[in-house]
Amino acid sequence: AKNGDYAFLLHVIASLKSEGKGAVILPHGVLFRGNKESDIRKKLIKRGYIKGIIGLPANLFYGTGIPACIVVIDKKDAAGRMGIFMVDGSKGFIKDGNKNRLRSQDIHKIVDVFNRQLEVPRFSRMVPLSEIADSANDYNLNISRYIDSSEPEDLHDLEAHLRGGIPNRDIDGLDAYWSVFPSLRQELFEDAERSGYSRVTVEAVSIKNTILHHEEFKAYDLEAGSIYSGWKVKQRPLLNNLEADVLPKEVIKTLSEDLLKRFSKLPLINKYDIYQCVMDYWDEVMQDDLYLIAANGWQAGRVLRSAYDKETPEFTLKKGRKTIKYVGELIPTGLVIDRFFADKQQAADRLQAEVDEVASRKQEFEEEHGGDEGVLNGLEGARGISKGNVQEQVVKLKEMILEAYSAGTPEHKQAKAISKGSFATKEWQKGVQDEEELFNELDILYDYLQLFDKEKQSKDAHNLATKELHEAVVEKYPELTEEEIKELVIESKWFAALTVAIRAEVENISQGLAARIKELEERYAEPLPELEARVEVLSEKVAEHLKRMGLEWA
Repeated sequence: AKNGDYAFLLHVIASLKSEGKGAVILPHGVLFRGNKESDIRKKLIKRGYIKGIIGLPANLFYGTGIPACIVVIDKKDAAGRMGIFMVDGSKGFIKDGNKNRLRSQDIHKIVDVFNRQLEVPRFSRMVPLSEIADSANDYNLNISRYIDSSEPEDLHDLEAHLRGGIPNRDIDGLDAYWSVFPSLRQELFEDAERSGYSRVTVEAVSIKNTILHHEEFKAYDLEAGSIYSGWKVKQRPLLNNLEADVLPKEVIKTLSEDLLKRFSKLPLINKYDIYQCVMDYWDEVMQDDLYLIAANGWQAGRVLRSAYDKETPEFTLKKGRKTIKYVGELIPTGLVIDRFFADKQQAADRLQAEVDEVASRKQEFEEEHGGDEGVLNGLEGARGISKGNVQEQVVKLKEMILEAYSAGTPEHKQAKAISKGSFATKEWQKGVQDEEELFNELDILYDYLQLFDKEKQSKDAHNLATKELHEAVVEKYPELTEEEIKELVIESKWFAALTVAIRAEVENISQGLAARIKELEERYAEPLPELEARVEVLSEKVAEHLKRMGLEWA
């Protein structure tokens, strides 16, 4: 052998006891390379030492992009071994930066299948030694020789392209759905004019909605919800009884395995996708929470701390000259607000809506009266039109009016009463006409300054309401009882987040079916005669245009 792959493998085998077991991660090439390595591989197979082979994705390890495999060694009952169990795990991964990474569900599926020796189409099978040893394979262990993991080819129907209609063969390919929703097929499809073909009975945009509102899908949705609710009922006591010495890894194992087992009974949905929902949430949030509880107990829920550097605060509160950025250690502040201060939050939201409404009116006003010819032109500051610039313009217009009109005239009196700082707060008579339209400009500036003042008042009211809300939250955290903490963490945080994730997986069932039906509908929507007719119409239009241009098209 030119490298040490088999030297390492043989060293592991030699180190095992007579009934020892081992697993070695090696480059994929050890399964099929020739010469001396082929001779070694042949002898290991004949002795029955190799119990199984697990193929792994490429680009999994740092420093190399080549695929790897796990060679499982088991000396127990080696002499009577009649086959090698192979698993093709090369397709189960996600991208993680420039590398591939096995997800929790990928690992769990491989372990489940291997331990139970389950034969799963396109994923695993027990390969007899006789097949490995035949002349076609000659002890080559390349997994692709024995397991075809490629997806079935999506064949197009030429007759359907020519004459329209969806082949029943393609609809039958969705039999996994029809076995669960038998009458849904009849609602979505009807027979076409010729045998073996059907057509969709609803518009493409209505397919998903039809599925979601079908009684059989509703029943399926309820069943999924019932399974999840049963899991919550079962695991709620475990979570409520968590103590400071809890072992987080044991907890997540209990939670995830029970959920996996329960959803294995539900058709269509991939139980490992459900398992991944829990494990993703565990990695992102729940793991830290349980270690926090393990260290400090449920009293960690009373902690509202200052945000760390570069940590996004949940809210800020100004105390004197200092601004404090707050983060709930175990319980997000939003949950405390929803539970205890919903009325204060609603009041703050209403005030924010007022701020947004005034800001929108102000923007529309600027668009209407801005531009080169607008009254607001030239009043921009570093951050847009400034109130100070508008007030200065009011003073200029006042002086121009006082010069234009003699004392005692109504125009002079009205202009003289103008005060720079309180112009928009006092009563102003609109609609005075003058040749220079100075009063018209003042009318516009008066309305604009009122919007400025209204915006400030709205912002001040909102800021005050928000400040009072946040102060109430700060005061509430130390007062939380253990029962309130458990309810907020278990029900409002953990279970609520998992509910959203699992609901999304159930909805993916309808999305997958709707997407496939829509794909088939669009694929055969325009048969050849219709396309030819369209081409003929368009060709006539092109020829007509060319003729008008003095060009002839043969």
